[in-house]
Amino acid sequence: MEGSQENTLESGSSVPGPEESARAPEVLPSEVSESCARPLETTPKKLCGYLSKFGGKGPIRGWKSRWFFYDERKCHLYYSRTAQDANPLDSIDLSSAVFDCKADAEEGTFEIKTPSRVITLKAATKQVMLYWLQQLQMKRWEFHNSLPAPPAAPDAALAGNVPALRLKLEPEEAELEEFLCPVKTPPGLVGMAAALQPGPPIPSALQNISLKHLGTEIQNTMYNIRGNKQAQGISQGPPGEDSPQSRGPQREEQPSPPDPSTPGKEPADSPKPVPKSSLTASLIQKAKRHNNTFPLFPEGLTRNRTSQEKVVALEQQILMLTKDLKSQKELVKILHKALEAAQQEKRASSAYLMAAGDEDRLELVRHKVRQIAELSSQVEALEQERVSLAQTVSLREQQAQELQRQVQELQRQVQLLVDKNQAKEQIICKLCEKVTQDFMNPPSYSPVPLDAADRDCLSQQEKMEQLKDDMEAYRTQNRFLNSEIHQVTKIWRKVAEKEKALLMKCAYLQAKNCQVESKYLAGLRRLQEIMGDEASKCSELLKQLIQEALQWEADEAVADGVRLSPISEYDEYGFLTVPDYEVEDLKLLAKIQVLEVRSHHLLAHEEQPLRERWAALGELVPSAELKQLLRAGIPQEHRPRVWRWLVHLRVQHLQVPGHYQKLLSRGQTCEHPAARQIELDLNRTFPNNKHFTCPTSSFPDKLRRVLLAFSWQNPTIGYCQGLNRLAAIALLILDEEESAFWCLVAIVETILPADYYSKTLTASQVDQRVLQDLLSEKLPRLMAHLGQHHVDLSLITFNWFLVVFADSLISDILLRVWDAFLYEGTKVVFRYALAIFKYNEEEILRLQDGLEIYQYLRFFTKTICNSRKLMSIAFNDMNPFPMKQLRQLRTAHRERLEAELRQLEQLKAKYLETQAFRGRAVPEGCPSEDEDEGEGEAEA
Repeated sequence: MEGSQENTLESGSSVPGPEESARAPEVLPSEVSESCARPLETTPKKLCGYLSKFGGKGPIRGWKSRWFFYDERKCHLYYSRTAQDANPLDSIDLSSAVFDCKADAEEGTFEIKTPSRVITLKAATKQVMLYWLQQLQMKRWEFHNSLPAPPAAPDAALAGNVPALRLKLEPEEAELEEFLCPVKTPPGLVGMAAALQPGPPIPSALQNISLKHLGTEIQNTMYNIRGNKQAQGISQGPPGEDSPQSRGPQREEQPSPPDPSTPGKEPADSPKPVPKSSLTASLIQKAKRHNNTFPLFPEGLTRNRTSQEKVVALEQQILMLTKDLKSQKELVKILHKALEAAQQEKRASSAYLMAAGDEDRLELVRHKVRQIAELSSQVEALEQERVSLAQTVSLREQQAQELQRQVQELQRQVQLLVDKNQAKEQIICKLCEKVTQDFMNPPSYSPVPLDAADRDCLSQQEKMEQLKDDMEAYRTQNRFLNSEIHQVTKIWRKVAEKEKALLMKCAYLQAKNCQVESKYLAGLRRLQEIMGDEASKCSELLKQLIQEALQWEADEAVADGVRLSPISEYDEYGFLTVPDYEVEDLKLLAKIQVLEVRSHHLLAHEEQPLRERWAALGELVPSAELKQLLRAGIPQEHRPRVWRWLVHLRVQHLQVPGHYQKLLSRGQTCEHPAARQIELDLNRTFPNNKHFTCPTSSFPDKLRRVLLAFSWQNPTIGYCQGLNRLAAIALLILDEEESAFWCLVAIVETILPADYYSKTLTASQVDQRVLQDLLSEKLPRLMAHLGQHHVDLSLITFNWFLVVFADSLISDILLRVWDAFLYEGTKVVFRYALAIFKYNEEEILRLQDGLEIYQYLRFFTKTICNSRKLMSIAFNDMNPFPMKQLRQLRTAHRERLEAELRQLEQLKAKYLETQAFRGRAVPEGCPSEDEDEGEGEAEA
């Protein structure tokens, strides 16, 4: 019996046809299906059988017999009145459902809870109930495990995670077995055996009819009547046309109902009038089709389909690999096209520059406008894809919330059942103790008649048996609920992983969209610079396009969807995310920066491995690994702790407990000469940071105290403009005044050269000359171009070194520079200064006017948004960069500078000496200042 059940299907369902069998491995691979079915060797391939469903209204409310069958493709449990009905009455969505059984309910009763309703069902026996619950759990897990998780980005490494998730099915089923042992297939109550038997008895036929689906009931009734008439006509056909198939049992001549796995469709072999000459052929074809499609005929199901399923699964894998190969080929073609487009654009730009007439240039501009229109259409297509992905994410999030709510409800019910079970166990223990005491110590009073004692003992035994049955029922219920909670939790985690993958993919697409818009705006800006005042008609078109681009909102990309990585006006340290340019010509540049910042912010999830490495880092000790981590940048949550350690490493020989407070108290007794200049510079510190511009902020007062304490700490320097920015950066990160004070001391007294902030700024001037030599060595083309236009870079770079880029770079890149600077020293400043010029070398070489170059150098550092690219240039492209060479250059230039300063001092002394010798005699003919006084005295 078990062997026959293994190769059978439920009544009302069919063996998948060619198309369905081809699709089956897409829903669940054969390897996974075998691992699920392995614990239950006699499990039918599809789940079906008769169950009683509680429903109805008014006087007909009660239990109704229904035929249930499961559809693997949709994860729906369909039900109809009988197994032969053409259309199902309704279906139950199991993908978001949970299952429950109550020990105190009627035997065989269980519930299926969906987000919209609760369905109460009853099986014939407790074994059948447990079988249905286990199978439904397994089918739900198979469905969720078969859904492929969308990749977060078109990356093979990410896409390769999907098979790994599917292969986890066998360990999951092994875990489920720990909660509830597999239930064997109940003979004759599920599958083909259940379809051959009549349905459960009901009080009346009217009570079993579904008034809610009356139209479907009428359709099924008419279909059954037509089928019976056709069967009678076939059985009364001419004897000469009988075939071996027509002489079989009468039940084989009945028309087969349609496939319930595809509800709502008309059967493929519905009765139609045919000529008598083709009646035999049609009967043979119909019998063959019945044997292959309708499960009531065992002849079509005796073969073992396991090997065929494996072959189909392998064919599907071959198809999938073929599709992947095609997609890779298409990707190569796309890359070739992109390369060709870039080459064409390069040729077009060269042609534009080489064009002699205005008409040729106008034609080239029109070509550029057409390309811009194509880019706009691509942007719209990406936006539509993003909206669809956002809708999918929202739906997944709703499902995850519903599953979480159901898990919480199940946990609460389990806790109640555990408490109830414990209470009953205590009662049983007390009763057992009482019975033992009665047997061991009979009462001393008058003996009870034997008959009464026997009756009392029997009643106690009956109660104990009932309590044991209740305990066993509660144990079974508890094990099932534990397995249900375990599986629902696993499904919820899987949904959360898919949601995370969708969010990552959406962020990736939004970043790509921002990059496309940025390139579009950069193209407009480039065209605007090239055209100038030529071709007034095209200039008007360009002005219109630029005006439309400036009117786009910064958050337009996420207006209709999920805000994955919102960009606020200020970053986490209070700096403006994008500078506010007042010049009209620079507004387009500001818009480009908005898009670049948004793109890099959306791709911030790529830095997750770096965060994990920092989180796993234990005690901080100087090492090569720490050096590499500091160059890559410290995550925001770890930066204060690491900076305190770096500062302590520099000034541990100077730190004295209470030293900072002594300096503050000294400043209260007498005013420092630099106090006036410090007060003036407080309002000039970071006007683009809300912590120093807000009137109610405490940061200006902290900064004042830190600068005054340092002026007393180092009298040789006192205060120099630029120290306020260094102390402000330290305050923003460390937040404590004393920590910021020691950070300022570490930078000025241990990291930078001794006379960096002296009155003559000698060391600062030396570093500028060293930078000129390094630029000539590393970037000779750029230096030749700047020398041709007589550009003095020290006018731009002097402030970089004086405040360590505090006014130049955006906050994210600035703090990464400081991370490495506090550990490695001034060498990092030289590396990043060279990297900044290398980053924008091509843009500077394009400029052919000294004034334009100066104007570009004034703000070009704020256009750098790609911190990874800048870091790679600084620490890879600028190599080799030995410290020995830096020291030698500093020594040589210091000697030259000191010689120049001595020469200037000699010239100054000579001039003063000459002036003193000549005196301040008034030349003849010039009025004296004393003449007015003499005239006044005479008049008096």
